[in-house]
Amino acid sequence: MIREDATIDAGELYDVAAVLGMSDQQVRLCIKRLVAEGRFTHEGRGRRATLHATAETRAALEPGSEFLRFAYAQDRGQVGWDGVWHLAAFAVPESDRQARDAIREALVYHGGAPIQGGLYVTPHPWEDRITRVATTLGIGDRLTTLTTTDLSFGGITDAPELAARLWPLDRIAAGHERLLSFAEQTLTALRTATPTEQLTLAVALAVEFDLAVDPDPLLPPELLPPNWIGARARAAVADCWRELDAAPLPPIRLFRWYTEAVAEITGA
Repeated sequence: MIREDATIDAGELYDVAAVLGMSDQQVRLCIKRLVAEGRFTHEGRGRRATLHATAETRAALEPGSEFLRFAYAQDRGQVGWDGVWHLAAFAVPESDRQARDAIREALVYHGGAPIQGGLYVTPHPWEDRITRVATTLGIGDRLTTLTTTDLSFGGITDAPELAARLWPLDRIAAGHERLLSFAEQTLTALRTATPTEQLTLAVALAVEFDLAVDPDPLLPPELLPPNWIGARARAAVADCWRELDAAPLPPIRLFRWYTEAVAEITGA
């Protein structure tokens, strides 16, 4: 719901929340918590209020845009795999458990799969991002990165077999099956929706997209089963955003990310 100027219109927020089954009191409590956490500032009262995203909140949104663009670029064959595996290893003592847990979460967030204690792998270049995270956590000297084209795990060397062994592809595929079904239903609903319903469907679609894609390492097609459900689900979402692109939606930042990524698919 964050607009291009980093604000949220409270009236739109209350309207969308109501369609999603939330009461005004629930929305007020959520706003109060977000302000208390320092994620937004608040100006005005009730439905006439404006929420302003803080610098920290705005910065946290940008990786989502990069992730979205990469997913669609890979789906349309603009990003290929060079056969190189990227590995990262860390050794953080128990006394610094918080940093150890944080670097582990960062490695998984960036698509890494654990091979053994403290060693993670991905087919995508991640050295710069992971190094920045480790440096921020104060454990930059405890991180090792390396690449190889000769990876063996449990005696498996075939790349697609390795991917199936290292990542929970069945569970990831199930999430995309749900996204595909939701996108197909949304496309039908959009064609007769009111402006508020369109906005609500757009927000719900973005949420469903995140639920399916967040645990997805976005493996290259070379490592995935043929006709991978993830690409088909994202294509269905793209159809919805093409429909939404013709609607008079407010200037919400998330919508721009999707419409730009979808426009690049067709070259528009």
